[in-house]
Amino acid sequence: MSSANDDKANGTANKAAGKVKEAAGKVTGNDKTEAKGQAQQAKGDLQKGKGDLKDSIKK
Repeated sequence: MSSANDDKANGTANKAAGKVKEAAGKVTGNDKTEAKGQAQQAKGDLQKGKGDLKDSIKK
């Protein structure tokens, strides 16, 4: 099981990578890449939320 800090770090990384993909999709006019970037950002939000939840349970 991953730690809260791991979840938060992975979430932040996924959000950043998703933003890059989304921007690349917009620049190139590739709707599929743009959508993948948005999905990856959503995944990052969920991972970060999972880490936050783990932290709040510990307290």
